Amino acid sequence: MNILIVGAGGVGSAIASIIETRSFYKKVILADFDASVSQAAIDALDDSSRFRAVQIDARSRTELLRLMRETETDVVLNACDPRLNQSIFDAAFEAGCTYVDMASSLSKPDPLRPHEVAGELLGAYELAMDASWSSKGLLALIGMGVEPGLSNVFARYAADHLFDTIDEIGVRDGSNLSIDGYDFAPTFSIWTTIEECLNPPLVWERERGYYTTECFSEPEVFHFPSGIGPVECVNVEHEEVVLIPRQIECNRVTFKYGLGSEFINWLKTFAYLGLDSKELVTVGGSKVAPRDVLAAVLPNPAKLGHLMHGKTCAGTWVKGTLDGVPRELYLYHVADNETTMRDWGAQAVLFAG
Repeated sequence: MNILIVGAGGVGSAIASIIETRSFYKKVILADFDASVSQAAIDALDDSSRFRAVQIDARSRTELLRLMRETETDVVLNACDPRLNQSIFDAAFEAGCTYVDMASSLSKPDPLRPHEVAGELLGAYELAMDASWSSKGLLALIGMGVEPGLSNVFARYAADHLFDTIDEIGVRDGSNLSIDGYDFAPTFSIWTTIEECLNPPLVWERERGYYTTECFSEPEVFHFPSGIGPVECVNVEHEEVVLIPRQIECNRVTFKYGLGSEFINWLKTFAYLGLDSKELVTVGGSKVAPRDVLAAVLPNPAKLGHLMHGKTCAGTWVKGTLDGVPRELYLYHVADNETTMRDWGAQAVLFAG
């Protein structure tokens, strides 16, 4: 099996370090816009004999298709941010490859009532192609990281084995991570974090369907396991709210993230200053997007692992009944930064991405 990983940032590098320990593949092509980033990730491996670094512009479906055919790619693993999903997804389809990603194409808020009515949903582009992929006998696994991905698997397992009826499924994500020397530093891509947290949060209910709320709505204190403890979580936009109701009988689906009041205030400040904008502005004769500038000046999350302490938890809380008796369960995955840095050379959030 030949695997093409597109994107050699924190997540792509972590995937490479895990794949290195497996035996099911023939070769791995690690592609990035900056080939030196791919090469650095490969150089950090214990055994890089089956890995090769290449340069690619993932915005170009033509370049991607050429690379997939030249390398006889069987599986395309998209480790880029979701702005690039469409070109990678389409190229994999044309090349006849299996496709896997960890985040879906971006949503488009309702132009008139963005905090009440759901617009175009996350992953709408990929989901609309389901019949086309099926007709060619091809497999595309969208949203197959930890969140979304493992969180969806937890929901499916709970529905199949742990409950007779389900009232609510809520993905809950929290941590007790700290970073030495920084008042503010994102542990994941700030570009994606802004997209998730400042877009209108999505909620699904059986009687109402999909709807949106104000940002950071419905705060609740969730008690996370493994010593993390109580963390206040709020609604944010995430793929599970789209994907879980498609397959699992329940009455409500939510996604809540333990951001903390200080982090929320930073995000509100970015929005107030317009630094969350994806629209190009002219600065000194050059056109730049404020959010891209923000991402460029903030610390690279992939380089912060040696300064981080604590654990992060991703999981799926399920409320329903078994044999007529009400019950609630939380199925979860915890990543300890000390462990992930020691064993995989990746900080906990990127490792659990």
